[in-house]
Amino acid sequence: MRILLTNDDGINARGLDLLETIAQRFSDDIWVVAPTEEQSGAGHSLTLTQPVRVRRHDNRRFSVTGTPTDAVMMALAHIMKDSPPDLILSGINRGANLAEDVTYSGTVSAAMEGALAGVRSIALSQSYSREGMGDTVPFAAAEAWAERALEPLIGLKMAPGSLINVNFPALPPEQVKGVRVCRQGIRDYGRLRLIERQDPRGYTYFWFGLGPVVETPGHSTDLEVIADGYVSVTPLHLDLTHDASLAQLRDRFVDQVG
Repeated sequence: MRILLTNDDGINARGLDLLETIAQRFSDDIWVVAPTEEQSGAGHSLTLTQPVRVRRHDNRRFSVTGTPTDAVMMALAHIMKDSPPDLILSGINRGANLAEDVTYSGTVSAAMEGALAGVRSIALSQSYSREGMGDTVPFAAAEAWAERALEPLIGLKMAPGSLINVNFPALPPEQVKGVRVCRQGIRDYGRLRLIERQDPRGYTYFWFGLGPVVETPGHSTDLEVIADGYVSVTPLHLDLTHDASLAQLRDRFVDQVG
């Protein structure tokens, strides 16, 4: 099995090194194509207004001066064109990618690009608490649980246009309760926290904060699963059509249908 690794934290990220170690337990045919620099929050963007450059670090390790989407596209259309991957693993991200975060996430978007190309794709992210920030974020839960979370997924036949989003809780490995399959959650953005501050020159600036979690019956979403101390496994798909609205909209345009 040929596995492509990528991320949005950059080619030198700790989480990518950890993912490579874990991937080697499943295959000895591992390729790495990742952004040169951190691209957190890049979403599913691609570079159109400037050239993209590729640096070769060794036979199967490359960095790309662009977004996670650029990296996957470069891997599939150029670097691995004659030897495409059977599986794409994106991560392990420094920070959770839960709920609507998946639309901003470069980690998840790299897996989305893989899914668009028909390659089985899985995104992996490590939550962290305020006690672990920046370079001190502990990856212990991911290190201990990633193989267990991936093993049932490695041979899974995924539906076309779908991917898997895995998140590890911010807990010591021995406190993780297990793995739960769950829905994507949503936060209460009607109560978005906006923190206003002033820089040394007297100008106002803002930090965005996350709204509180909207709890669901049975704690059935990824937000609650992580908060309850489990690894979350969520299937996502790329078709954003809201099927329930199709009939209503057709009725609205019934006189204009040609």
